[in-house]
Amino acid sequence: MVDFFKNYSSIIVFLHVISAVIWVGGMIAIRFAVHYSMQNIEEPKIKLARTLENLKRFFSMVIPAILTLLITAIIMIIALELKSSELYNVVIIKEIIWSIMTFIFLIVYIKRNKAQKAFDSGDFASAKNNLLPIATYFIPVNIVLGLIAIFLGVTLRGF
Repeated sequence: MVDFFKNYSSIIVFLHVISAVIWVGGMIAIRFAVHYSMQNIEEPKIKLARTLENLKRFFSMVIPAILTLLITAIIMIIALELKSSELYNVVIIKEIIWSIMTFIFLIVYIKRNKAQKAFDSGDFASAKNNLLPIATYFIPVNIVLGLIAIFLGVTLRGF
């Protein structure tokens, strides 16, 4: 694993960073640009349909990014032998943050699917109720956690 990392370190680090950018940057774009522009749609059914579609498309980008983050993190932890390093605590904190974010993502994914089923059956109130905590709580929490994890990653690269 050490030789693999030495041979491909630039690619591995790039994939790790771009995956974090896609996930966290995507959440920022959805929450602070797309979400507010969606509020200008007056027809509730169209607004719900567009929101569900936006989240579906976002998930198609984020799921590979989450998997790439996990794989590249494992490679770096093993190859850099960080377990015996004083930086290991920072790595552990960073991985705990990404794990919490992944758990929150799973909740968002499930809520979006429930909203889609409700929407498809014509229960627009239930669809809206499933989507509401995503924009109100889950995405903002994940944005903050993601920014902290990115900062810790930058800190690690500086050592």
